[in-house]
Amino acid sequence: MPVIIWINGGFGAGKTTLAAELHRRLPDAVVYNPEDVGLMLWKWMPPGGDFQHLPSWRELVVATALTLRRHHAATLIVPMSLIRDAYRAEILGGLADAGEEVLHVFLEVDAGVLRERLNARVTVPGRDWEPGALKLGMTGIDEMVTAAARQPEGTLMLRSDQLTPSELADEVLGAVGGGRVGL
Repeated sequence: MPVIIWINGGFGAGKTTLAAELHRRLPDAVVYNPEDVGLMLWKWMPPGGDFQHLPSWRELVVATALTLRRHHAATLIVPMSLIRDAYRAEILGGLADAGEEVLHVFLEVDAGVLRERLNARVTVPGRDWEPGALKLGMTGIDEMVTAAARQPEGTLMLRSDQLTPSELADEVLGAVGGGRVGL
């Protein structure tokens, strides 16, 4: 069954790690990072702030996801934080309105664990994590933790601080295979 697996959660929640584990198990899937759309937009306009605030970013994220899913892969894996309720509704709703099956996964993590994970990113050899990204991640931790309570009905809520990436992938694939897809 064609599906878009949207992996949501705070910075450091494990979205990229889960996406990699899912892709390892589903090698024909396409992993789509909407941050690339923001970086593309910043090539044409001065970078500044969070590109999620740009209506053009949100529109292009939906259009790109639809094109990738329809023309290149039955399964699209999208690791991207959508903490603002209106932006999440706009993007995931746009995908569903276009007839796509969407499994929305939200990775819950305690604030202390998020802080530890974000601080660890700075010290990983060979991995440059921009200081601005660290600051943005750290200042939004409380908002990201409280966002878990505001996720729409049908969201697959998973504790990434209690499950391994393999166990998280098992849960996601079980939800897809068990028909628990759609908003």
